[in-house]
Amino acid sequence: MTAQLPASSLFPLLLVGVMCTNPKPPEKVKMDCYKDVKGTIYEYDALTLNGKEHIRFKQYAGKHVLFVNVATYCGLTAQYPELNALQDELKPWGLVVLGFPCNQFGTRNQEPGENSEILPGLKYVRPGRGYVPNFQLFEKGDVNGKTEQKVFSFLKLSCPHPSEVLGSFRHISWEPVKVHDIRWNFEKFLVGPNGVPVMRWFHQAPISTVRSDILEYLKQLKTK
Repeated sequence: MTAQLPASSLFPLLLVGVMCTNPKPPEKVKMDCYKDVKGTIYEYDALTLNGKEHIRFKQYAGKHVLFVNVATYCGLTAQYPELNALQDELKPWGLVVLGFPCNQFGTRNQEPGENSEILPGLKYVRPGRGYVPNFQLFEKGDVNGKTEQKVFSFLKLSCPHPSEVLGSFRHISWEPVKVHDIRWNFEKFLVGPNGVPVMRWFHQAPISTVRSDILEYLKQLKTK
């Protein structure tokens, strides 16, 4: 049976999303990853949102994988349907989108619920209107600091951040703080078919920009 959020909780959660602020976008919204990366994502795994399956990322060998740290009650939650469309369009070219809910940003209220509350929140609140992600979501976890998921440690070390600005310290809830840390929810990392990170986008990069960059990358890959 599908869990539903009580009506009394919807208004404050909607307000949280409206009040969600984030760092100012840099001039560059995309950075290429380092050329001398050691290791691949195939060394890592993650538990699915329902807690029923440990997925080893080596099962995505040969695919182009887009890692996104997501949140239900953020101003950028509108990217969720766009990510659905991106996966639908580029799936024939081998693109796989993977979402990782995170509650580390703002005042730690962008993904406040349990894992079991995330899909109902997406369906009935934000984006709402029956929305269901068509890509794999994993259990909620950290992407920065001492308890960050290991795959994000690898991704961050593999790719410089597009912005030199870490943002306001009132929005930083983790330690230690590092230069390659993720600044906000909906940052994105593209990993190539060999498991090596290729590029990284600032969270405010429009999905249309991400799409264009991926298509250009695929075009260049085809000509090599």
